[in-house]
Amino acid sequence: MRAIAVCLLLILAGCNLRPQGTGTPRYLVGEPYQINGVWQYPRENFTYNETGIATEAASTTVRFSANGESNDPTALLAGHRTLQLPAIARVTNLENGRQILVRINDRGPADPARVIALSARATKLLTPADRHAFRVRVQIVTDDSRRLANALINRPDAPPSPEAPRLQIAAAPTTGVASEALAPPSGVASRPNLTQAAAAAPAATADALPDIPFRLPEVVYGTRPNPGVLAIDCGSFGKLEYAEVLRRRIASLNPRVTTDYYAPRDNAYIVRLGPFPRLADAEAALRQALAAGVPDARIILE
Repeated sequence: MRAIAVCLLLILAGCNLRPQGTGTPRYLVGEPYQINGVWQYPRENFTYNETGIATEAASTTVRFSANGESNDPTALLAGHRTLQLPAIARVTNLENGRQILVRINDRGPADPARVIALSARATKLLTPADRHAFRVRVQIVTDDSRRLANALINRPDAPPSPEAPRLQIAAAPTTGVASEALAPPSGVASRPNLTQAAAAAPAATADALPDIPFRLPEVVYGTRPNPGVLAIDCGSFGKLEYAEVLRRRIASLNPRVTTDYYAPRDNAYIVRLGPFPRLADAEAALRQALAAGVPDARIILE
């Protein structure tokens, strides 16, 4: 993750953390809250790395985000239901390989079938096709996110962090997933993928890096498309017998227990539904899993 921070150093040296007109950003985790009747449990996660379906954030008249920053649809911002705010994340469109950095500073999306809600500008840079349903990988940029959190927490005038909002959040309409590989929009910088681009940069220590700016750069990186196959994760466990308990409880949904070589030992056994050929099928299975009492069920890409 330090490589990504180095890339930011080269592009953004001299930028400030909090420019004028961005509200009063604060570090926020927040208390459990509900969106559309589903409980959400915010928590810090500086190693977050998940796949799912992204959407463009619904238009809103709310001036500030959940952590007090400006809601600016022209900036590279995003909403997530449980991650700490703010955080820097790398979002990759798995359908066309486009990759950008975003600043997660708000809650949402309301639709449990979507993993992240992106600002209008971020969505436009990532996809020229279906802006309401496209396959992504979301990865927290660990070093930059930790440094950003520390800067806000230790700020002398840091305001108190209230609980996460318990308001109903409007969701953008959902449609099928489309796949198309096109060049970035005109006027936007293009780069190879983040890891490759940063590897060519000279080494730098974390102490030498500047503050992360509020407005991230519009740089689109390129990776190889890898759309994967739709599935539903219902839960992960450290012991097979615990996974079997959940599998039997939702047996009517035809779940299976699988393993992931890269998963930590305490999440080695995964109860999963699918695979599904269409997004509509995965969305229907997700609704069934939630109705069956599996609150952590989510759409992923195998």
